[in-house]
Amino acid sequence: MDVNAKARYVRMSPRKVRLVVDLIRGMTVAEARSQLKFMKKAAAEPVLKLLNSAVANAEHNFNLDTLELYVKEIKADGGPVLGRWRARAFGRAAPIRKRTTHISIIVSEKEKKAPKQEKEIVNTSAN
Repeated sequence: MDVNAKARYVRMSPRKVRLVVDLIRGMTVAEARSQLKFMKKAAAEPVLKLLNSAVANAEHNFNLDTLELYVKEIKADGGPVLGRWRARAFGRAAPIRKRTTHISIIVSEKEKKAPKQEKEIVNTSAN
């Protein structure tokens, strides 16, 4: 069961968010939470909020166990760019690009592996 959540128009550059997002991809929810909690990146806060939102969706809407969840897919795409101008010498203006990010996450349950069955040993030698 895949459960997703999205954070749109986050006022942060996608490039900076991707540094955080790439670290937690594939981790279990508990590992990702502890990693994000102690990370010294500003992007860790919105990513942690989004992770908690996805986990809450999984618990409330689909009755999934939090301990079995892992980050299956997470990506940070660019959103709209706010254009601003900064004054420069000789009456000129230089652009300032205030970027936004759309972050999407998919959490899923770990697939439980069936226990291995022991093979029967067949004696093929003729007596």
